[in-house]
Amino acid sequence: MKLSTRGRYGVRAMLELAINSGKGPVPLRDLAARQEISAKYLEQLLIPLKGAGLVKSVRGARGGYLLSSDPESISLYDIVRSLEGPLAPVECVQDANYCDRVGGCTVHMVWGDMGQLLVDFLSNISLAEMVRRQKEKDRTCQAAEAVAAG
Repeated sequence: MKLSTRGRYGVRAMLELAINSGKGPVPLRDLAARQEISAKYLEQLLIPLKGAGLVKSVRGARGGYLLSSDPESISLYDIVRSLEGPLAPVECVQDANYCDRVGGCTVHMVWGDMGQLLVDFLSNISLAEMVRRQKEKDRTCQAAEAVAAG
């Protein structure tokens, strides 16, 4: 199962907003430049994120986008689901009417378990956790650069 660019880029954009949480709106062009995403494409990703209540926009000269709530309360599942739709690995897990074999199909149960593991995994990672991971990665990279500069 692969996430599309919608899901991947959307998570990156949301991480950028979380890193800047509390600092005011981030202009679309700045958000796009920092994440190396086309501003047009990013704008299309922000529409469903806004519709899901995860981001809000501020108009005007100092406008832009910001998270609608605390980064601790937004999970990766919230983001991916709003951009990708249901995360069921196969159609019959999402819609039991899709296949007549669902009731007695062991494979269907395995696919359902797999889908639930993915939902649980993504639900347990908040944007705040992603910010912590990013800061740790930045510290590690800076330390490695300092050693290399020696």
